[in-house]
Amino acid sequence: MPELPLLVRRYLDHVQFEKRLAPRTLALYTEDLRKLWASAQQAGLDLAQVQPAHIRRWMAGMHAGGRSGRGIALILSGWRGFYTWMAREGLVTANPVQGIRAPRQAKPLPKALSVEEALQLANHQEPDAGPWAEARDAAMVELLYGSGLRVGELVGLDGVASDRARGWLDLDAGLAHVLGKGSKRRSVPLGGAAVQAVRRWLEVRTEQAPQGFDLDEAALFLGPRGRRISAQGVWQRLRRRSQRAGVAVPVHPHMLRHSFASHVLQSSGDLRAVQELLGHASISTTQVYTRLDFQHLAKVYEAAHPRARKKS
Repeated sequence: MPELPLLVRRYLDHVQFEKRLAPRTLALYTEDLRKLWASAQQAGLDLAQVQPAHIRRWMAGMHAGGRSGRGIALILSGWRGFYTWMAREGLVTANPVQGIRAPRQAKPLPKALSVEEALQLANHQEPDAGPWAEARDAAMVELLYGSGLRVGELVGLDGVASDRARGWLDLDAGLAHVLGKGSKRRSVPLGGAAVQAVRRWLEVRTEQAPQGFDLDEAALFLGPRGRRISAQGVWQRLRRRSQRAGVAVPVHPHMLRHSFASHVLQSSGDLRAVQELLGHASISTTQVYTRLDFQHLAKVYEAAHPRARKKS
Protein backbone atom coordinates (compact mmCIF):
# COMPACT_ATOMS: atom_id res chain seq x y z
CA MET A 1 0.00 0.00 0.00
CA PRO A 2 1.35 3.49 -0.83
CA GLU A 3 2.07 6.11 1.82
CA LEU A 4 -0.93 8.30 2.54
CA PRO A 5 -0.74 11.85 1.18
CA LEU A 6 -0.77 14.87 3.48
CA LEU A 7 -4.38 15.63 2.51
CA VAL A 8 -5.62 12.30 3.85
CA ARG A 9 -3.53 12.58 7.00
CA ARG A 10 -5.07 16.01 7.65
CA TYR A 11 -8.54 14.51 7.33
CA LEU A 12 -7.70 11.63 9.67
CA ASP A 13 -6.37 14.08 12.25
CA HIS A 14 -9.61 16.04 11.87
CA VAL A 15 -11.94 13.07 12.44
CA GLN A 16 -9.79 11.66 15.21
CA PHE A 17 -10.15 14.78 17.34
CA GLU A 18 -13.53 16.06 16.14
CA LYS A 19 -15.31 12.70 16.43
CA ARG A 20 -13.09 11.31 19.19
CA LEU A 21 -12.70 8.05 17.33
CA ALA A 22 -11.61 4.91 19.08
CA PRO A 23 -8.23 3.56 17.87
CA ARG A 24 -9.92 0.61 16.13
CA THR A 25 -12.33 2.90 14.26
CA LEU A 26 -9.50 5.22 13.23
CA ALA A 27 -7.56 2.23 11.90
CA LEU A 28 -10.56 1.21 9.77
CA TYR A 29 -10.93 4.77 8.41
CA THR A 30 -7.22 4.77 7.58
CA GLU A 31 -7.40 1.41 5.79
CA ASP A 32 -10.43 2.47 3.71
CA LEU A 33 -8.77 5.73 2.64
CA ARG A 34 -5.58 3.85 1.81
CA LYS A 35 -7.67 1.77 -0.61
CA LEU A 36 -9.08 4.94 -2.14
CA TRP A 37 -5.64 6.49 -2.58
CA ALA A 38 -4.22 3.27 -4.08
CA SER A 39 -7.11 3.03 -6.56
CA ALA A 40 -6.71 6.69 -7.56
CA GLN A 41 -2.97 6.25 -8.10
CA GLN A 42 -3.52 3.18 -10.27
CA ALA A 43 -5.92 5.24 -12.39
CA GLY A 44 -3.42 8.12 -12.62
CA LEU A 45 -5.69 10.47 -10.66
CA ASP A 46 -5.38 12.92 -7.83
CA LEU A 47 -8.01 12.47 -5.14
CA ALA A 48 -9.70 15.71 -6.22
CA GLN A 49 -10.09 14.33 -9.76
CA VAL A 50 -12.08 11.24 -8.77
CA GLN A 51 -15.52 11.06 -10.42
CA PRO A 52 -18.62 8.94 -9.67
CA ALA A 53 -17.72 6.63 -12.59
CA HIS A 54 -14.41 5.82 -10.89
CA ILE A 55 -16.13 5.08 -7.59
CA ARG A 56 -18.58 2.75 -9.33
CA ARG A 57 -15.76 0.93 -11.12
CA TRP A 58 -13.78 0.42 -7.92
CA MET A 59 -16.93 -0.68 -6.09
CA ALA A 60 -17.63 -3.24 -8.83
CA GLY A 61 -14.08 -4.54 -8.46
CA MET A 62 -14.53 -5.01 -4.72
CA HIS A 63 -17.83 -6.81 -5.31
CA ALA A 64 -16.28 -9.10 -7.93
CA GLY A 65 -13.48 -9.83 -5.48
CA GLY A 66 -15.98 -11.25 -3.01
CA ARG A 67 -16.42 -8.37 -0.60
CA SER A 68 -19.90 -8.31 0.91
CA GLY A 69 -22.44 -5.59 0.27
CA ARG A 70 -22.21 -4.55 3.91
CA GLY A 71 -18.42 -4.31 3.73
CA ILE A 72 -18.59 -2.18 0.57
CA ALA A 73 -21.22 0.06 2.19
CA LEU A 74 -18.88 0.73 5.12
CA ILE A 75 -16.02 1.61 2.78
CA LEU A 76 -18.24 3.94 0.75
CA SER A 77 -19.38 5.61 3.96
CA GLY A 78 -15.75 6.36 4.85
CA TRP A 79 -15.04 7.71 1.38
CA ARG A 80 -18.21 9.80 1.43
CA GLY A 81 -17.19 11.43 4.71
CA PHE A 82 -13.75 12.21 3.31
CA TYR A 83 -15.15 13.97 0.23
CA THR A 84 -17.70 15.83 2.35
CA TRP A 85 -14.78 17.26 4.30
CA MET A 86 -12.91 18.07 1.07
CA ALA A 87 -15.96 19.99 -0.19
CA ARG A 88 -16.09 22.02 3.03
CA GLU A 89 -12.42 22.79 2.57
CA GLY A 90 -13.09 23.99 -0.97
CA LEU A 91 -10.96 21.24 -2.51
CA VAL A 92 -13.75 19.68 -4.64
CA THR A 93 -16.98 21.10 -6.04
CA ALA A 94 -18.98 17.87 -5.70
CA ASN A 95 -18.84 14.67 -3.68
CA PRO A 96 -18.22 11.78 -6.15
CA VAL A 97 -19.54 9.22 -3.64
CA GLN A 98 -22.83 11.00 -3.01
CA GLY A 99 -25.81 8.95 -4.19
CA ILE A 100 -23.76 5.78 -4.82
CA ARG A 101 -25.05 2.77 -2.96
CA ALA A 102 -23.41 -0.57 -2.32
CA PRO A 103 -24.80 -3.74 -3.92
CA ARG A 104 -27.62 -5.28 -1.96
CA GLN A 105 -26.55 -7.94 0.45
CA ALA A 106 -28.10 -11.30 -0.37
CA LYS A 107 -30.68 -12.18 2.25
CA PRO A 108 -29.36 -15.12 4.24
CA LEU A 109 -31.32 -18.32 4.12
CA PRO A 110 -33.12 -19.29 7.32
CA LYS A 111 -31.26 -21.96 9.24
CA ALA A 112 -32.98 -25.32 9.49
CA LEU A 113 -32.05 -28.57 11.15
CA SER A 114 -31.70 -31.78 9.22
CA VAL A 115 -34.44 -34.36 9.78
CA GLU A 116 -31.99 -36.40 11.85
CA GLU A 117 -31.09 -33.42 14.07
CA ALA A 118 -34.74 -32.47 14.56
CA LEU A 119 -35.64 -36.00 15.62
CA GLN A 120 -32.58 -36.14 17.85
CA LEU A 121 -33.85 -33.05 19.67
CA ALA A 122 -37.48 -34.21 19.78
CA ASN A 123 -36.57 -37.66 21.13
CA HIS A 124 -34.15 -36.33 23.74
CA GLN A 125 -35.16 -36.67 27.38
CA GLU A 126 -33.77 -34.80 30.39
CA PRO A 127 -34.54 -36.71 33.57
CA ASP A 128 -32.29 -34.30 35.51
CA ALA A 129 -34.71 -31.47 34.75
CA GLY A 130 -37.46 -33.21 36.72
CA PRO A 131 -40.74 -34.61 35.37
CA TRP A 132 -42.51 -31.21 35.37
CA ALA A 133 -39.93 -29.27 33.30
CA GLU A 134 -39.16 -32.30 31.11
CA ALA A 135 -42.80 -32.81 30.15
CA ARG A 136 -43.28 -29.10 29.45
CA ASP A 137 -40.14 -28.74 27.33
CA ALA A 138 -40.89 -31.90 25.34
CA ALA A 139 -44.40 -30.62 24.54
CA MET A 140 -43.06 -27.22 23.46
CA VAL A 141 -40.53 -28.84 21.11
CA GLU A 142 -43.21 -31.04 19.56
CA LEU A 143 -45.48 -28.05 18.89
CA LEU A 144 -42.72 -25.84 17.48
CA TYR A 145 -41.34 -28.54 15.18
CA GLY A 146 -44.49 -30.60 14.62
CA SER A 147 -46.83 -27.69 13.81
CA GLY A 148 -44.48 -24.85 12.84
CA LEU A 149 -45.80 -22.45 15.47
CA ARG A 150 -44.17 -19.10 16.06
CA VAL A 151 -42.83 -18.68 19.57
CA GLY A 152 -45.41 -15.93 20.22
CA GLU A 153 -48.17 -18.30 19.16
CA LEU A 154 -46.81 -21.00 21.44
CA VAL A 155 -46.63 -18.85 24.57
CA GLY A 156 -50.08 -17.44 23.82
CA LEU A 157 -51.77 -20.83 24.03
CA ASP A 158 -54.32 -21.34 26.79
CA GLY A 159 -55.23 -24.63 28.38
CA VAL A 160 -58.87 -24.36 27.34
CA ALA A 161 -60.78 -22.55 24.61
CA SER A 162 -62.48 -19.27 25.51
CA ASP A 163 -63.52 -16.00 23.91
CA ARG A 164 -60.48 -14.29 25.44
CA ALA A 165 -57.95 -16.97 24.52
CA ARG A 166 -55.28 -16.04 21.98
CA GLY A 167 -54.92 -19.72 21.12
CA TRP A 168 -55.82 -23.19 22.31
CA LEU A 169 -55.45 -26.85 21.39
CA ASP A 170 -58.18 -29.28 20.45
CA LEU A 171 -56.41 -32.54 21.23
CA ASP A 172 -59.36 -34.74 20.25
CA ALA A 173 -59.54 -33.14 16.79
CA GLY A 174 -55.75 -32.87 16.52
CA LEU A 175 -55.77 -29.11 15.85
CA ALA A 176 -54.00 -26.04 17.19
CA HIS A 177 -55.96 -22.77 16.91
CA VAL A 178 -53.55 -19.83 17.11
CA LEU A 179 -53.52 -16.07 16.72
CA GLY A 180 -50.72 -15.17 14.31
CA LYS A 181 -49.28 -11.97 12.84
CA GLY A 182 -51.77 -9.26 12.01
CA SER A 183 -54.20 -10.79 14.53
CA LYS A 184 -55.08 -13.46 11.97
CA ARG A 185 -56.36 -16.76 13.30
CA ARG A 186 -55.46 -20.05 11.71
CA SER A 187 -55.74 -23.72 12.53
CA VAL A 188 -52.89 -26.16 12.02
CA PRO A 189 -52.82 -29.93 12.50
CA LEU A 190 -51.17 -31.56 15.49
CA GLY A 191 -49.13 -34.69 14.94
CA GLY A 192 -49.64 -37.76 17.08
CA ALA A 193 -46.35 -37.13 18.90
CA ALA A 194 -47.42 -33.58 19.75
CA VAL A 195 -50.81 -34.71 21.06
CA GLN A 196 -49.16 -37.36 23.21
CA ALA A 197 -46.55 -34.91 24.54
CA VAL A 198 -49.17 -32.28 25.42
CA ARG A 199 -51.37 -34.86 27.18
CA ARG A 200 -48.37 -35.96 29.24
CA TRP A 201 -47.65 -32.31 30.14
CA LEU A 202 -51.26 -31.72 31.18
CA GLU A 203 -51.07 -34.71 33.51
CA VAL A 204 -48.19 -33.20 35.50
CA ARG A 205 -48.84 -29.47 34.92
CA THR A 206 -50.84 -28.98 38.12
CA GLU A 207 -50.18 -32.11 40.14
CA GLN A 208 -46.37 -31.97 40.04
CA ALA A 209 -45.82 -28.22 39.85
CA PRO A 210 -42.91 -27.02 42.02
CA GLN A 211 -43.96 -26.14 45.54
CA GLY A 212 -44.89 -22.51 46.11
CA PHE A 213 -45.92 -21.82 42.52
CA ASP A 214 -48.93 -19.53 42.06
CA LEU A 215 -50.26 -21.29 38.96
CA ASP A 216 -51.68 -19.27 36.09
CA GLU A 217 -54.84 -21.28 35.46
CA ALA A 218 -55.29 -20.01 31.87
CA ALA A 219 -51.83 -20.41 30.35
CA LEU A 220 -50.93 -23.76 28.82
CA PHE A 221 -47.17 -23.43 29.31
CA LEU A 222 -45.83 -22.12 32.58
CA GLY A 223 -42.47 -20.67 33.47
CA PRO A 224 -40.88 -19.47 36.72
CA ARG A 225 -43.28 -19.09 39.65
CA GLY A 226 -46.06 -20.71 37.67
CA ARG A 227 -46.82 -17.75 35.41
CA ARG A 228 -47.21 -17.90 31.61
CA ILE A 229 -43.82 -18.68 30.10
CA SER A 230 -42.22 -15.86 28.09
CA ALA A 231 -40.72 -16.07 24.62
CA GLN A 232 -37.30 -15.52 26.19
CA GLY A 233 -37.97 -18.39 28.56
CA VAL A 234 -38.73 -20.69 25.62
CA TRP A 235 -35.48 -19.60 23.92
CA GLN A 236 -33.47 -20.42 27.03
CA ARG A 237 -35.09 -23.83 27.57
CA LEU A 238 -34.71 -24.79 23.92
CA ARG A 239 -31.07 -23.72 23.80
CA ARG A 240 -30.31 -25.79 26.91
CA ARG A 241 -32.21 -28.81 25.57
CA SER A 242 -30.47 -28.72 22.18
CA GLN A 243 -27.05 -28.54 23.82
CA ARG A 244 -27.89 -31.47 26.12
CA ALA A 245 -29.21 -33.43 23.13
CA GLY A 246 -25.88 -33.03 21.33
CA VAL A 247 -27.24 -30.99 18.40
CA ALA A 248 -24.33 -29.30 16.63
CA VAL A 249 -25.85 -25.79 16.71
CA PRO A 250 -27.78 -23.96 19.45
CA VAL A 251 -31.45 -24.25 18.48
CA HIS A 252 -33.92 -21.39 18.79
CA PRO A 253 -37.72 -21.52 18.30
CA HIS A 254 -37.75 -20.02 14.80
CA MET A 255 -35.19 -22.59 13.67
CA LEU A 256 -37.73 -25.30 14.48
CA ARG A 257 -40.37 -23.41 12.47
CA HIS A 258 -37.94 -23.27 9.54
CA SER A 259 -37.21 -26.97 9.96
CA PHE A 260 -40.93 -27.78 9.97
CA ALA A 261 -41.49 -25.85 6.73
CA SER A 262 -38.41 -27.25 5.00
CA HIS A 263 -39.17 -30.86 5.90
CA VAL A 264 -42.84 -30.63 4.87
CA LEU A 265 -41.81 -29.08 1.55
CA GLN A 266 -39.14 -31.74 0.97
CA SER A 267 -41.71 -34.48 1.44
CA SER A 268 -44.72 -32.94 -0.30
CA GLY A 269 -43.45 -30.32 -2.73
CA ASP A 270 -46.65 -28.38 -1.99
CA LEU A 271 -45.63 -24.76 -1.49
CA ARG A 272 -49.21 -23.51 -1.12
CA ALA A 273 -49.87 -25.97 1.70
CA VAL A 274 -46.71 -24.82 3.51
CA GLN A 275 -47.86 -21.21 3.09
CA GLU A 276 -51.18 -22.02 4.74
CA LEU A 277 -49.56 -23.99 7.56
CA LEU A 278 -47.15 -21.17 8.35
CA GLY A 279 -49.79 -18.45 8.06
CA HIS A 280 -47.85 -16.41 5.48
CA ALA A 281 -49.91 -13.69 3.83
CA SER A 282 -47.83 -13.87 0.64
CA ILE A 283 -46.45 -16.88 -1.23
CA SER A 284 -43.22 -14.92 -1.83
CA THR A 285 -42.44 -15.18 1.89
CA THR A 286 -42.77 -18.95 1.72
CA GLN A 287 -40.67 -19.29 -1.44
CA VAL A 288 -37.45 -19.01 0.55
CA TYR A 289 -38.04 -22.64 1.55
CA THR A 290 -37.72 -23.73 -2.07
CA ARG A 291 -34.10 -22.57 -1.85
CA LEU A 292 -33.63 -24.62 1.31
CA ASP A 293 -35.22 -27.57 -0.46
CA PHE A 294 -32.85 -27.17 -3.41
CA GLN A 295 -29.89 -27.10 -1.03
CA HIS A 296 -31.09 -30.39 0.42
CA LEU A 297 -31.44 -31.92 -3.06
CA ALA A 298 -27.99 -30.64 -4.04
CA LYS A 299 -26.45 -32.31 -0.98
CA VAL A 300 -28.22 -35.57 -1.80
CA TYR A 301 -26.95 -35.36 -5.39
CA GLU A 302 -23.37 -34.64 -4.35
CA ALA A 303 -23.39 -37.54 -1.91
CA ALA A 304 -25.08 -40.08 -4.18
CA HIS A 305 -24.25 -39.42 -7.84
CA PRO A 306 -20.92 -40.91 -9.01
CA ARG A 307 -20.26 -37.94 -11.32
CA ALA A 308 -20.82 -35.46 -8.51
CA ARG A 309 -18.41 -36.94 -6.01
CA LYS A 310 -15.34 -34.83 -5.46
CA LYS A 311 -11.96 -36.46 -5.84
CA SER A 312 -10.21 -37.06 -2.55
